[in-house]
Amino acid sequence: MPHHITTRPARDAGSAPPAIDRSPEAVAAVLEDAAYFPGGRTEGVAFPRTEADVAALVRTHGPILPVGAQSSLTGGATPSGGVVVSLARMTRVIDIAGDRVRVEPGVPLATLEDALDARSMYYPPAPTFTGATVGGTIATNAAGAATFKHGSTRAWVEALTVVLASGDVLEVSRREVTAHPDGYFDVSLAGGVVRVPVPRYRMPDVVKRSAGYHAAPGLDLVDLFIGSEGTLGIITEATLRVIPRDSVSCTAFVALESEARAFALAGALRDGAHLAWRTHGRDGFDVPAIEYADARSLALVPDAVLAGAGLVRATGADTALFIRLDLPADLTADAAFEQISSYELADTPLRRFCALLADQDLFDRTEIALPGDRRAARIDDVREAVPTAVNELVGHVKRNVDASIEKVAGDFVVPFDRLDAMVDTVRDRFARRGLDLAIWGHVSDGNLHPNLLPRSAADVSTGKEVLLELGRDIAGLGGCPLAEHGVGRNRVKQELLRQLYGETGLEEMRAVKRALDPEWKLAPGVIFTTP
Repeated sequence: MPHHITTRPARDAGSAPPAIDRSPEAVAAVLEDAAYFPGGRTEGVAFPRTEADVAALVRTHGPILPVGAQSSLTGGATPSGGVVVSLARMTRVIDIAGDRVRVEPGVPLATLEDALDARSMYYPPAPTFTGATVGGTIATNAAGAATFKHGSTRAWVEALTVVLASGDVLEVSRREVTAHPDGYFDVSLAGGVVRVPVPRYRMPDVVKRSAGYHAAPGLDLVDLFIGSEGTLGIITEATLRVIPRDSVSCTAFVALESEARAFALAGALRDGAHLAWRTHGRDGFDVPAIEYADARSLALVPDAVLAGAGLVRATGADTALFIRLDLPADLTADAAFEQISSYELADTPLRRFCALLADQDLFDRTEIALPGDRRAARIDDVREAVPTAVNELVGHVKRNVDASIEKVAGDFVVPFDRLDAMVDTVRDRFARRGLDLAIWGHVSDGNLHPNLLPRSAADVSTGKEVLLELGRDIAGLGGCPLAEHGVGRNRVKQELLRQLYGETGLEEMRAVKRALDPEWKLAPGVIFTTP
């Protein structure tokens, strides 16, 4: 397989770049992302509609920060000067054919989901926030609740069109270009051939990671851009793999009195899911996603959101699991109710699922929203209310206590059998410093998010120190301290990246950056600091 690729000029090249909107309103709208990262500043915002627009902007401006929904939790979508290139108007779903969909980068996941629903298709790795854009999820190798079953974004990207820092356009499909055995790509630009080295560090062996530039022997060129956070090029088109939606889902909410019980139930559910996948549904049950929220997280959920899902705050409940169970597409509501009432037979996935809950004395404490039940969406709202409430709390303290306050949160993944050890370590380190925190996340794949609940700027400073200590702990457990949100401009995450790969690893990343963006034009300061 070749290691060389030739770029092309942008289609309809030669047109003037889009105007830069320098109005106070436009500038104010892009100065902050979901991380409440401080110090946002920009000359203005451009809204390209085409590949040629993006190429013209790259050729005539710099530095440039490409953004989508600005839902970054790392400051990666917060500008630090230069021009913001918003892809919010590149929103076409270009084509759906077979098991592929071609889209522009600004397509929100909710829009993609609607388009695929009309064809009874499904894009599995989408994260839980459906306002995120396709381009943003590729840029961070985002992962969702169903990573346990389907993997992260990387596994579903088949082709990319990328505008490079030179304005040249690179079109590459998976399995088309792979690294030379000596570890490099050759890329022909209009101005000559550049050699792009592949980093040699070893990445953590976990189910998900968003930890700098991807590195592996025989690296596929597509994978170099996935997770590069806009620092190597601006994605203008992506081809994604999709699958038939051949099942229906029900949602279960289980309140438990301890984390130990929650993790034990999650482990049993994982076992049942693996069994179902091995036997093609003959045994077990298909659980693609299990989400977790601790007591502090649940306390932040507004009563109205709970009530909308038909839930009440359970006395003595210390944690909760949100479980997605996929069932045969032809299962009717009447049949589902009958199976639940006769779960002892344990001869269908739904019966086996309920039998497991009964075996753990949890059947009567579980709320199940069957396919078609509107409560399923409301239970999802409860889960989504947790990060929303934390972000609002951080924003409130930032506005009313100290403008320097920012979001401080971990994005840790470990092998599932070390989850207990990770959570115990997290709680111990936060408690020793007198810090308040909430923990939630994707328990099915061992990825949890401890979030500081700050009261002061001092809390923020101390919380950052704790995260750095935890980074070493997580690595010692065989995990990765940068699971799915990326690195961004967040100084703590950049230091976690340095801990992970060392200065040599960071310099290997910078060598990739210098090869493709020698002027450090694209997203400077994201992933690592500018030279």
